[in-house]
Amino acid sequence: MMGGDYAPQEAVKGLQIYLSQHHGAATVFCIGEENQLLPLLEEYQIKGKVQVVHAPEVIGYHEHPTKALKEKQQSSIAIGFHLLATGKIDAFISAGNTGAMLVGAMFSIKPIEGIQRPTIATIIPKLNGGTGLLLDVGLNADCKPEHLNQFAVLGNLYAQNIIGIQDPAIGLMNVGEEEGKGNVLAQATYPLLKENQQIRFIGNIEGRDIFGDKADVMVCEGFTGNIILKMAESIYDIANQRNLGNDAYFSRFHYENYGGTPVLGVAKPVIIGHGISSATAFKNMMLLAEKMIETDLCGKMKESFQS
Repeated sequence: MMGGDYAPQEAVKGLQIYLSQHHGAATVFCIGEENQLLPLLEEYQIKGKVQVVHAPEVIGYHEHPTKALKEKQQSSIAIGFHLLATGKIDAFISAGNTGAMLVGAMFSIKPIEGIQRPTIATIIPKLNGGTGLLLDVGLNADCKPEHLNQFAVLGNLYAQNIIGIQDPAIGLMNVGEEEGKGNVLAQATYPLLKENQQIRFIGNIEGRDIFGDKADVMVCEGFTGNIILKMAESIYDIANQRNLGNDAYFSRFHYENYGGTPVLGVAKPVIIGHGISSATAFKNMMLLAEKMIETDLCGKMKESFQS
């Protein structure tokens, strides 16, 4: 509850929206500083509907993630990961220190056996009204071909279970469509994806294909993915500056529509929110967590990599 630039008020407001729309859908644990939380929970008439877990410490945005998690055992992030690791909660959501969330996911929850590197993805609005997925978008700036091959499997499962695409088309981000194009990483990844029986690989895709319907899941290393993500964010900013923010397509670029991004490849649902998360974003993060639990996405990922 203490994560985000507008915490804890926006988190409480998001919780109110979620509870008003989904009666009894989940038991929500609110982890944070009681003196700040309790008056807000009372003000928004949700006191008694949630379980408050007191966390007197807060990890700031500029603190070193590993050091802060180790030294601040009573922070909301450290307590949240303890509750998740011990099975007291089924999913953990925060818009707090991103580095601390990633460290906690990697070392408290741990990657699913067989997964070399977890990844983070972003939703891509398609011009045809559909929804695409791009990964990795910043967690792994340098990758090996085996990592991209695993990202494709993780993205495929996410697209099927969360986005609702039955048979996703998987594309490899490259500088040309032809097989053999690209840098050493792309050239070595192509045959792995081509031979992967768990996915429907359609070949290379280019930058101009990102917002089209050629591929549902687009795979790249985090350096390229983060550049694409930041460019997409700037498109939304430009649209707003040019009074196009209400356009049906451009409005789909707003981060709050998707809430946060899950860490794909760890054993339990961990969702990281944007630092400027609004009430709507928090509500959508809770809905995403709920869907991940209902579809047993992490269990399906585990099963996929065991086979």
